[in-house]
Amino acid sequence: MTDIALQNSTAEPASSAAVLERLAGRSVVLVGMMGVGKSSIGRRLGARLGVPFVDADTEIEKAAGMSIPDIFARHGEADFRSGEARVIARLLDGGPQVLATGGGAVMNADTRQQIKAKGVSIWLNAEVDVLMRRINKRKNDRPMLQTADPSARLQELLVEREPFYALADLTVQSRETPHETIVTDIMTALSEFLNASAPAGSMQ
Repeated sequence: MTDIALQNSTAEPASSAAVLERLAGRSVVLVGMMGVGKSSIGRRLGARLGVPFVDADTEIEKAAGMSIPDIFARHGEADFRSGEARVIARLLDGGPQVLATGGGAVMNADTRQQIKAKGVSIWLNAEVDVLMRRINKRKNDRPMLQTADPSARLQELLVEREPFYALADLTVQSRETPHETIVTDIMTALSEFLNASAPAGSMQ
C-alpha cells in the first residue's frame, strides 16, 4: 500500500489516456467507510478517465430487487455479504471502470483477492468527524448504524475495517474540499503508482 501525501503536492497528474493505458483493462476500485464519498468522487473520477462508473451497492439493489436496508431487514447481513461478494466478482470482469464498493466489502477475503487480480485499489480515508457529518444526512440509509449510538458503532466499524482498507494499493484523503480536488489527487496517485512498475494490486 502506498500512502501519498497529496494535499501539498505540486506533481502534475498524467493524462487520462496515459493512466488508462497503464491500467491495462483493470478497474479502479474505491474502498473505504460509508460517508467517505466513494460514489460522488467515483462518478467524477470515471468522467475524468472517460470510463463507466459503477456503484456496487446500486448493482446489489438491482440484483435483489430491493434496497439494501430491506435486504438487511429481511435476510440479514450474512445474506447481504454473500450477494455483495458475487456482484463485485461479476462487476470486476467489466473493466476498465471506476468501481465503488460498500464499506464492508473488503472484509471478504475472496473479494480482496478479486480486487487484487483485476483492479488497482484506492482507500478513500476520512476523519471520523467528517464521516459523521456526512452520514448524519442519510442515517436511515445505513443499516450498520441503526443503533442507539451511531457514533460509537462507527468507531467500532473503523477499528474492524481499517486494517483491511490499509491493504489497498493507494490511500487518498477525502476531506472537506471540492470533489474535483480529490479526483485530481487520485489521478496524481494513480500516475505515480502506475509509473512505479508496481505489481497489479497488493491487497492480500
